Amino acid sequence: MILTDTHTHIYSDAFDEDQAEMMQRAIDNGVQRFFVPAIDSAYTQSMYAIESKYPENVFLMMGLHPTHVKENYKEELLHVEEELEKRFDVKSDKKFYAIGEIGIDLYWDTTSLEIQKEAFLHQIRLAKKYKLPIVIHCREAFDEVFEVLESEKGDDLFGIFHCFTGTIEDAHRAIGYNMKLGIGGVVTFKNGKINTFLDQISLDHIVLETDAPYLAPTPYRGKRNESSYLINVLEKLVDIYQKPIEELAAITTRNSKNVFGV
Repeated sequence: MILTDTHTHIYSDAFDEDQAEMMQRAIDNGVQRFFVPAIDSAYTQSMYAIESKYPENVFLMMGLHPTHVKENYKEELLHVEEELEKRFDVKSDKKFYAIGEIGIDLYWDTTSLEIQKEAFLHQIRLAKKYKLPIVIHCREAFDEVFEVLESEKGDDLFGIFHCFTGTIEDAHRAIGYNMKLGIGGVVTFKNGKINTFLDQISLDHIVLETDAPYLAPTPYRGKRNESSYLINVLEKLVDIYQKPIEELAAITTRNSKNVFGV
């Protein structure tokens, strides 16, 4: 049984003391594919380091996280462009597998909405240039995210709606923009809400994620999350979809391959 964690910050300093042990626990639980989102330039070297340690398992993204869209966002976007150019040079044997995580976050700061939208749109166009999927971060900003997606919709727009926490209407709308729904620890929460309608969404549109070290699933809620806990998310989907765990693992991993091309 092969599991794919489509969104995990395994380079986080939350794992500084036990990164190797954390990775081994995940691998022991069947997690063999780790897709790693970017935040900003301060984390780039840490991402490259974990990739070097686990070249067969770790697949990197590049992008600027919406909560890190600050006064220097143009410099940060230039960094994103430069790193993409390096890896898509014909002489490079490394690549990025998505542009992410990108999007809009209005939970922490509403005053930066316009530059968040600008950064989001710019990075969507980078994804199209390199024929890559996007991985969307959306917090209290569904209308704003959908507005940008509507302006860029087409066959060349596709990816994952990371940590999906919207309504069933939001789910159908996201799917309409060629997005898979990233399902993580929230689906195990009593007040998570998405568990009440997820069985109405075809498994063809679902991928698994942890968002480690954040949003640990029950029974670890409130503690540090890690990729080994992906099994708890999968077990919840067994309850929701009433299908064998091996079948769900195979379907969600296949879906991730369809998005990332690996």
